[in-house]
Amino acid sequence: MAARRPAVQAPAKTPTKIPNTAISKTAKAVAKVAPSPRPCVDMQAARKALVLQGGGALGSYQAGVYEALSRRGIHPEWVAGVSIGAINAALIAGNAPNRRVERLREFWSLVSSAPAQRIPLAFGDRSTQNQWSANAAVMFGIPGFFRPSGSPLLLMGNASPELSYYDTTPLRQTLERLVDFDRINAGEMRFSVGAANVVSGDSKYFDNTDPDTKIGPEHVMASGALPPGFPPVQVDKQFYWDGGIVSNTPLQYVLDAQSHKEALVVWQVDLFSARGAMPTTMSEVMERQKDITYSSRTRRNTDALASNLNLQQAIADLIGKLPPALRNDPSVAAVQAQLTHQPIDIFHLIYRDKPYETESKDYEFSRATVEDHWAAGLRDMEQTLAHPESLRSEAQTNGVTTFDLTEPGNERVERPI
Repeated sequence: MAARRPAVQAPAKTPTKIPNTAISKTAKAVAKVAPSPRPCVDMQAARKALVLQGGGALGSYQAGVYEALSRRGIHPEWVAGVSIGAINAALIAGNAPNRRVERLREFWSLVSSAPAQRIPLAFGDRSTQNQWSANAAVMFGIPGFFRPSGSPLLLMGNASPELSYYDTTPLRQTLERLVDFDRINAGEMRFSVGAANVVSGDSKYFDNTDPDTKIGPEHVMASGALPPGFPPVQVDKQFYWDGGIVSNTPLQYVLDAQSHKEALVVWQVDLFSARGAMPTTMSEVMERQKDITYSSRTRRNTDALASNLNLQQAIADLIGKLPPALRNDPSVAAVQAQLTHQPIDIFHLIYRDKPYETESKDYEFSRATVEDHWAAGLRDMEQTLAHPESLRSEAQTNGVTTFDLTEPGNERVERPI
């Protein structure tokens, strides 16, 4: 057996000393390739948008949200809405800042002023009272909003040539009294409301930045013309239904229309929650079906929009790491500029049902319920504004950050990678 040779150790290498001049040259070369750190963005100074979902009687929650902003002296530069969100948006944009909460109060007091909407809480349990209020709305309408059409042709059932069960002339009168449309058209605050074209099925946004559009009551009414209850509304020779038929939230429109060179804070106020318990009664089945239909898959859609924009930003960041010869090519630089987004913070506020509410919650306008919804919106917005993450003074990461801060102990913040 051959003897093992002793292991031969390689001689230790003497570390190569790199001259300071070489280090300096290397650092300069790296600095040329690596993009400089982004300056911090003060989100308190960013453009602010209030995005209001449809949801009928639940809309007083949005009024409470706006009151919380007003109390803090925060006045959004842009308000966008669908359906009842469009009505609230008009009441906000169509009044001076010091009168907006007052006008919102006036509207919500009006629509909850019928005798059936003001039964004292001592008479029966809350769920029964709510159902009585909703049944009265179906039979008699809502003051300042809608009334039964009274057409005998409705007795023909599905063969009736009538296109709705109710007449919304009272809403036009209310809007003309409470909203200054000249102020909206002056453009002090950007105003956008979504509707659905009856013939083409396309979504259409009426925006006061469009030079060919002069906003009037008909644009707001078109956004809230939910069939078959309400009739289609004619605007410029086209007929429109409620924008919630296509999408119940204007968030996509706002993000598409926003300049990617400008930082943005969005308060997205939704009235239907995509999440909920398993139904145990037929009433709960109908309520759950309505929640899923009109929630527009709120969190999922928000997350999908945020992921798309953040992917674009990630690609822009990768382009920024290319060698200067490639990065400075005009076509590459143009792509990078197109994909670069200033910070966008989206704060998600969702109304969460009370145990006594049923499938009629979106047309149940009792005074007690309207006040409960308003108080919930005020509370949730105050809680959001009080959070340390709200309106950050230093945001260095481009792309979209989403926040849900209304559930104590279950706050959710999703940041770009």
